Order: sequence, then structure tokens, then C-alpha cells
Amino acid sequence: MLNTFLIILAVLALLSIIFEEVTHLNKAKTTLFFGCISWVALFMAAGDPDHEKIIAHQLNENLLEIATLWLFLMSTMTFVAYLNAKGMIQIMVQKLFPQKVSVRMLMIQVALFALVLSAFCDNVTATLVSLGLLTTFKLDKQMRRRMAVLIIFAVNSGGVALITGDVTTLMIFLGGHVHMSELLILFIPSALSVILLATLFSLKAEGVVSTTPITHTYQTVDVLIALVFFCTILMTMLLNILFGIPPVLTFLTGLSVMFLIGHTTRSDKEEVKILEYIRQVEYDTLLFFLGILLLVGMLKEIGTLDMLTEAYAMFNPNISNFVAGMGSALIDNVPLTAALLKAEPVLSTPQWLGLTYSVGVGGSLLVIGSAAGIVAMSKVKELTFVSYLKYVPALFLCYSLGYCLTLFLAYQFFAQ
Repeated sequence: MLNTFLIILAVLALLSIIFEEVTHLNKAKTTLFFGCISWVALFMAAGDPDHEKIIAHQLNENLLEIATLWLFLMSTMTFVAYLNAKGMIQIMVQKLFPQKVSVRMLMIQVALFALVLSAFCDNVTATLVSLGLLTTFKLDKQMRRRMAVLIIFAVNSGGVALITGDVTTLMIFLGGHVHMSELLILFIPSALSVILLATLFSLKAEGVVSTTPITHTYQTVDVLIALVFFCTILMTMLLNILFGIPPVLTFLTGLSVMFLIGHTTRSDKEEVKILEYIRQVEYDTLLFFLGILLLVGMLKEIGTLDMLTEAYAMFNPNISNFVAGMGSALIDNVPLTAALLKAEPVLSTPQWLGLTYSVGVGGSLLVIGSAAGIVAMSKVKELTFVSYLKYVPALFLCYSLGYCLTLFLAYQFFAQ
């Protein structure tokens, strides 16, 4: 009875996201409400102190994961917000992209930029930087929404080929199921599927767009902070690989360096202004993450994710991996991957590579299925759950192509 009630709460949370435009209720507030109520119900139904301690332990583990994500997001968003406020992102765009470009060419360039960037840094940073590119071009609402969808798919696709790009790829790698050289082959199907989506989106795109010329009035400290940001991304990868240092710790260290540099050259008033910008623009995103992760943690606690692993073992692994990727559009891919790894399925190298691709890219099928989608939805007003659905057929086609190419290449090179 309790499990049914909790699953109903999760469904209501999903519906509140879908019908946000109808109800005019902020999705961050509704998901947070249902997430909190679900854990309150778990505690109330515990029945005895021992069970309460178990639930409290699980909640603490869940909150630790959420706190880590919050701190990581906060540090990343602070860097991006500062560089955006100082025009550094626009300057970088002017260096990389021509001032005038056809919409079709822009789509391919932005897609490849997001694809490559997400392979070397986390999905949230790659999404924020890539979306920052869009603000420099004069695009209409429909084209901006289409570009945002393309960025979400490209960011999720780029992360699967390197352990620095996606948490699920790192989890499968650390489990000893794939080697670094084997993962690199995933970049081929990822790139081809992204190029296909960019081509499909650009079929009806006409005309030329231009960037808004800006004066290069940045100061030395702005360049220094930009260098700190890119060094932080680089050190995040190196320190995690060499010493297992959590990415959040490295990013917080980089953020502290940024503040120390900024404090020596900026007034207190300007520092407060930047932090206030973060609070106002990104707070809804953080609350949305909090609500979603509380709900996912609850589903894990009541055993719903264990049921998924049982269903996974009933079919051919290649089919199960494909479906698991689609499932990651509804359930966060990290606990889903963790549950599958815990089940210890016996898979060949090509099948492990198929799972790596599917759980990394499958979340793109729904806007709420990945961190990139959630961030994009909070940054691009034209992008909503309902408006995203019209792009699902094209996304599904490209996801399917990428998955099939992954299996084809993997069986060609790594079949035992």
C-alpha cells in the first residue's frame, strides 16, 4: 500500500512537470514538494526505531549525493555567470565562429562544439557554455529552441567516450568492465548521430545569422579568471584519474582561487552582484535537481530500481541495454546504472559498450532525462517539457542509429 502511494507521488511529480504550462505551477516547487512528502511518508510508515534508523541512513546518503551535486553546480555556474557577465564567452565565440554564418552551418558548428566540449568537462558546464553561444546570435524563438535540443543531445553524446565526460561511463570503467581504448570507439557513433540530428534540424532552416559585435573591453583579471576556469576543468580530470579526488572538491578549490583573485581587484559591491545573479537565475534549477533526486532516492529505497534490474535480466542484453537507455530518460541514469552494476550481469565487451552508450545518451529522449536537459530548460524559456516532445522522433532515430553503430563497431573490434 505504501509503495503504491509513493509511486503515485512520483507519477504526480512527473505530471506536474509535463503540465507546468497549464497549471502555472513552477516545476521546481512541485517536484520538491512531492520529493519531501515521499520521504516523510517513509519515516511515518517505519513502525519501529530500527527501521527509522535505516531510512535515516538512506536519506543521509541521498542528501550527500544531492549536496555534492549542488556544490558542483554552484561552483560551475558561478564561473560561467562571471565569464558571461564580463563578455568573455561572447569574445570566445567571436574567435571560434565567424560573425556571419548560415543557420545550417551554425547548427553543425554548435553541435560539434558541444560534443567535443562535453567529452572533456561535465555535462552541466558544457551545456551552460554551449547555451551561452546561442545568446551571441540573433535567433528566433523556434530556432533557439531547436538549437537547445541539439545541444542537449550533443552534450550527452560527447560524454560517453571519455571517463571525464559522464559519470555513468566512469562507473562502468571503474567496475573494470571496459578499458580506456575500448571507450574511445564510442566517439564515432556519437559524432555521427549528432551530425545526423544537426542535418535533420537544418533541413528547413534558411537564412544567415550574425553575432552582435562587442567591444573588447575585458581586463587582465577577466582573462586570468577564464584561465583559472579552464585550468580547473583540466585539473578536475587529472586529479580524479590520478588520485581519485572528487570533481566537486577540485571545482570548489578553483572557485576559491577565483574569489581570491577577484577580491584583490574588484569592489565588494561587484562581488555581491555576481553572487546575487547566481542566486536569482539558478536557484530554480537547484531546487528542481533537489526534488528529482529525492524522488529517485525514494524509488531506490522502496525497491523499484531492483525490479528494473530483474526485468533487465529477462531479455537479450542488447535489447535490455537499448531499453535501459530509454528508461534513463525517466529515471536518473546514475542510480539506474548503479542498480544494473549491482546486479552484476554477465556481459561481453560489446554489450558493456552498448550499455555505456545507451545510459549516457538515452536521457536525451526527454528534457527531464538528463542534467543537460534540466539546465537547458531553466535557461531557454522557449524550451518546455511539452515543446520538447515534438523533437522526440528525430532524437529517437539518432539515438537508435548511434546504438546500432556502437554494437556494429564493438562486435567488429572487440568480439571474443
